[in-house]
Order: sequence, then C-alpha cells, then structure tokens
Amino acid sequence: MLPRTLVRMTSDDTARPGRTRSIDTYAALSPEQTESVLGLLDEAARTDGQQAVSEQGRLQLRGGERAGVAHLLLTVDGELVGYAQLEDTDPVEPPAAELVVHPGHRGQGHGRALGSALLAASGKRLRVWAHGGHSAARHLAQVLGLTLFRELRQMRRPLTGFDAPEPVLPEGVTVRTFVPGRDDAAWLAVNAAAFAHHPEQGSLTQRDLDDRKAEPWFDPAGFFLAFRGDDLIGFHWTKIHAEEGLGEVYVLGVAPGAQGGGLGKSLTTIGLRHLADRGLPTAMLYVDADNTAAVSVYERLGFVTHEADLMYRTET
Repeated sequence: MLPRTLVRMTSDDTARPGRTRSIDTYAALSPEQTESVLGLLDEAARTDGQQAVSEQGRLQLRGGERAGVAHLLLTVDGELVGYAQLEDTDPVEPPAAELVVHPGHRGQGHGRALGSALLAASGKRLRVWAHGGHSAARHLAQVLGLTLFRELRQMRRPLTGFDAPEPVLPEGVTVRTFVPGRDDAAWLAVNAAAFAHHPEQGSLTQRDLDDRKAEPWFDPAGFFLAFRGDDLIGFHWTKIHAEEGLGEVYVLGVAPGAQGGGLGKSLTTIGLRHLADRGLPTAMLYVDADNTAAVSVYERLGFVTHEADLMYRTET
C-alpha cells in the first residue's frame, strides 16, 4: 500500500560533502510543487530530447490525490533536483515508476537514491520505465538489480503525399466522430475490452478521459468511432503534437467480437488521412515490440521504428 501521508528520507549527499539530500513522498502535490516538477521535467526534456515521465504521469501530477499514486521529490538543501512517480493500481503486476534527475545534478547518486526509495516503497516489487532507453538508464537499472521486461516502440512514417486508397468498412459499419459526454461511457467500455491485456490503456477511467478532454490538444474531430447499428465496435483517436509537427495514432482499438474483419486497418487509414489533411508531415504511434501482428501491420503501412521505451522490473 502506497503512503497517503508525507514520508521523509534524508541522507548526506556524499557527492558534495556538507549538503543534505532529502526524499519526500506525497500522496498529492501542491500547485507550487506541481509547477516545480513540471519545470524540472521541461529542463530534462530539453537535454534528453524527450519527456522522462509519460503523458499519464504528467496528468497525474495535477488534480489532487489519486488512489495508488505517490510522488517522490528529491531535494538537496531545499532545491528540487529529482522526481519520481509510483503507481500501484494494477491488481496483478508490481507497481510502476518513472523518475528523472535534473540535468545539472546528474552523476551524483540522485538517480540511485530515488530508485532505492522506489524499491523500498514498493516492497521490492517494481517496474520502471526508461523512456528512450538511454545508456544511463540501463546502467541505473543494472545497479538497482532490475532486468529488461518490456519494449515499447515508437514508429513513424511520413504523411507528405499520403495517398492511401479509400478505406472499405465492413458491411453495416458506419463511422462518425466522438461527441464528448454522449460517447464517454461506450468508449470506456470498448477501450477496456479491446485493451484487457494492456496494463495502462485498458484501465482508463472517466477521470482519465476527462483529464485528456481538458487538454489543449484534445479535438473530437480527430476521434473516430465505428458503429454497427447502435453498438460501438471500434475507434481511432488521433492526437496532434503541434510544436513537433507530429500526428499520432493515439489509441486504436477494436472490440473483441469485431476483430479480424479489416476494421482496424480501415480506421487506421481514416485517422492517417485526417492527419495528412491537417498538413502534418509525419505520423507516429506506440506499439509493444512483442505484438508482432500489430508491428507487421504498421510496417506494411509504411511505419518504421524511430526509438524505443524500455521497462525494467525486479525479478519475480
């Protein structure tokens, strides 16, 4: 069980004698703490070329306490230099974590200190994401006794001159865009069914959906729903990363009873055509490396691996 109240761990910062390192664990962050963490994440992203904490993790920074989520702030003499988030919501898998150390304070043992605190908080049952799979993250995983468990690939393809044939929908299937409020419950149900095997996506709640609908990037015009009669059977939710000039196959799902009929490919094409029509030069998506069927489908659509996020875990 994750702590619901503040827990503090302090130690001498051996890399810089005379300084004190503290790790404080919170069930929720204040607005000021949240802004400090977001600033730290932005500084790290400018150096690393990518975010160290996922979209879900960044959303969970805001909005108060969330069941099963803890925030670890590492400070040195009161200065925030590291952050970790621990989420214990999966009924089967060990808690999952993400962590980051400010670029100007790396190489001083702070990552190891955060990792050790995460191991202690999780009862030494832990999964940790390393976004981008950088060598420093691999080394830290080894130091903490973690082994590689999962590879999540980011794949990309150009959209300039995208000329896919008109998608052919299965007989009796129609497609329209998402209506906020009206379609929430049906989408959550189909998403849970389509991703029952997926530890993050399949567990999304109304609060998670509301968080995303409140984001500046949310656009229901790029959120496509497939129906057979009145029954929702599939969807393709796209996302635009305006600053990067990227269009994303954000979530693509087909209800279990409707799989195998070509609906997924048709929905993919509909979403890609939408992104291309918006003038975006590149499309991206995430897919588990061991989902060979999906990887093969995306490769046939012209996607190639751009980079990979790696998950490490304690031995079970």
